Amino acid sequence: MNLWLRIFLPFATGYYFSYFLRNVNAVIAPELTRELGVSAADLGLLTSAYLLAFGAVQLPLGLALDRYGARRVEAALLLIAAAGCGLFAAGESLAQLAVARALIGLGVSACLMASFKSFSQWFGTERQASLNAAIMAAGGLGALTASTPLAWAIPQYGWRAVFTALAAAGLAVAIAIYCTPEKPGSGKSEPLRSQVAGLVQVLTSRAFWRYAPQSTLIIGGFLALQGLWAVPWLMNFSGLPREAAAHHLLLMGSGMLAGFLGIAFGVAPLTRRGIGPGRLLAVGMGLGLFATLLIVLGIGPSEPAWLIFGLVFSVGNLAYALLQASFSPSLAGRVNTALNLMVFVGAFGIQWGFGAVVDALQAAGHAQRSAYQFTFGGLLALQFASWLWFLRKT
Repeated sequence: MNLWLRIFLPFATGYYFSYFLRNVNAVIAPELTRELGVSAADLGLLTSAYLLAFGAVQLPLGLALDRYGARRVEAALLLIAAAGCGLFAAGESLAQLAVARALIGLGVSACLMASFKSFSQWFGTERQASLNAAIMAAGGLGALTASTPLAWAIPQYGWRAVFTALAAAGLAVAIAIYCTPEKPGSGKSEPLRSQVAGLVQVLTSRAFWRYAPQSTLIIGGFLALQGLWAVPWLMNFSGLPREAAAHHLLLMGSGMLAGFLGIAFGVAPLTRRGIGPGRLLAVGMGLGLFATLLIVLGIGPSEPAWLIFGLVFSVGNLAYALLQASFSPSLAGRVNTALNLMVFVGAFGIQWGFGAVVDALQAAGHAQRSAYQFTFGGLLALQFASWLWFLRKT
């Protein structure tokens, strides 16, 4: 238990911090739009700068995690995240805020993958799915905090004060993670050529491409919506005030947290009953697409649909443990970051593209509400195709 606390809690705090920063722009979007006078596409680009930097560093991050170890890599990067938060608090233009947002994305890029890498070294393979879900639950708490509580804090203190506090928090988390124990041999002096060969092995494998399209479009799409477009959708399509839209984010985060906790404590009992993680992933993604369809069509009460939307996202992250089981533990950093790259390529493209398509449809004469609906509907069609691909490969 002592080892679990010394390793799990610091990394969980880091992922909580990362997830809060990922979603904060969804709540402060009205302030950014009002102060900067930006379009929907500009807002999408600003917010997705986090995802662009986050995704761009995933492959070299995997090499670094396998070579230098999780503790040192994540602690160093979190210092960059803290600096990015400070710069965001002081930013006065779209360009300045975009650069700061990119630094934040770079700085928190290791928070989840370093956790997975550390767990693969300290704990047995049979515990990976549960531990991965537990760390994701910490992210769910971050998502909850970046909803109604943040919506309350912004009018009281302002978004700049919030980011100043986040800069100090990032520094504290970096110190806590650097002080965690390090597994002997966690940083290997494997030749770079051998490391790259291992990465190529992952990227060219059939196992990787079984999971990649679904993770890119469904999980990446969820991140794009949760991180920015959920609140504008709820305000512009559903006609809700910001407080009610933030409440939907809270419900979505609650569902996500419940799902991660359920996986953390329920995977082993379900597996003993013949319901393995692979089946949970397939069924969960199908239910998520159905909930998305209800949201796009505006059918039924919105609260349950958004709650299920968050719940199902947690199931999608089983793909990391399932894919990792297909490779040697020595490749854990490269396996997880390769899949994470696909997720964040999808999240970046969807977060930016969603705003661009909405702007283009409105310029073509569509009403704002229908522009949002057509855009979300097109995304759903792509997600459904990726799910069918996964089922065909199952």
